[in-house]
Amino acid sequence: MRAARLPKQRPPQARLMVIDADGRIRHAARTGFIDYLRAGDLVIANDAATLPASLHGRHAASGAAIEVRLAGQRSFSAQDFGQFSAILFGAGDYHTETEARPAPPVVAAGDRLLFGALAARVQGLLGHPRLLSLRFDGSAGEIWAGLAHQGRPIQYAHVAQALALWDVWTPIAGMPVAFEPPSAGFVLDWQQLAKMRERGVHFATITHAAGISSTGDRQLDQSLPFAEAYRIPRATAAAIRRARARGARVIAIGTTVVRALEHAAAPGRAGQVRAGDGVADQRIGSATRLHVVDAILSGTHEMGTSHFQLLRAFTDDATLAQANAELESDGYRTHEFGDSVLIERRRQLHAAAGWR
Repeated sequence: MRAARLPKQRPPQARLMVIDADGRIRHAARTGFIDYLRAGDLVIANDAATLPASLHGRHAASGAAIEVRLAGQRSFSAQDFGQFSAILFGAGDYHTETEARPAPPVVAAGDRLLFGALAARVQGLLGHPRLLSLRFDGSAGEIWAGLAHQGRPIQYAHVAQALALWDVWTPIAGMPVAFEPPSAGFVLDWQQLAKMRERGVHFATITHAAGISSTGDRQLDQSLPFAEAYRIPRATAAAIRRARARGARVIAIGTTVVRALEHAAAPGRAGQVRAGDGVADQRIGSATRLHVVDAILSGTHEMGTSHFQLLRAFTDDATLAQANAELESDGYRTHEFGDSVLIERRRQLHAAAGWR
């Protein structure tokens, strides 16, 4: 696959690979993804807006130039605002691949990091010298203002031009809590949502603090995805109950939706979820028994990534290997502005879930 290098969310030439419940593979235009939905289906998307989570500044003790990429927060509560986990980088910016960035200065608990008028203190290390717990100085309003003035969207070298916030906000973006865009949702627009409604397809949202996709460190990347806060509205939990009652599918727009819904799966109540806030800290892969989600619309992901591992919960490795070969040979584009895949859970995996 080749990287999508332009920050265009819905290019007319975007493509869609469809893998059905029997493992059959088809190719289509992504604009036609709603043709693969059925009346009664429930489509659930992540409505998180993306923070300007990349901050350039300096390490006060050494004077060294740094970049901090915010990577997570414990909850959406006001009392936790201003406290984040973060990845520390040395001097440089997104023009250099993360793996080639110079090492950052050594930091310790109590060190101050300065980003113009915004400042933060290192509260401690989280098991790795580049994975930090930070707390920003000031009130919530001052922190928001500092992020708005000093921050930029997290960006990688495959996109040459600097990203603006509107490049990484989905059309349904609401609460700004994501650290990288829930980019599977780029496929949506209001026209498509209207068509879905006309066809009897239901739509609901959750909010999930989508985390970073790469740290530039092999050891840290093995820990991805980090724990991520989410919120499931009561209306969405109720919509899932109704979908189950009518025997309809639940289709997740993106890996973050799968993580949230499966983490919130109600014990002993097949296919239902608990409403409210939580932190998705589980790893989803080939050994995972999915309880809620029947299909996923996702970006194309390279083998070995944490996003690809999640797709293994939906279909077998042989099918994914064939799909990957076709993605490569047919020139699909990857990364956040790339093409998409729609994968329905394999029929035998459906049966193993035990609810139908």
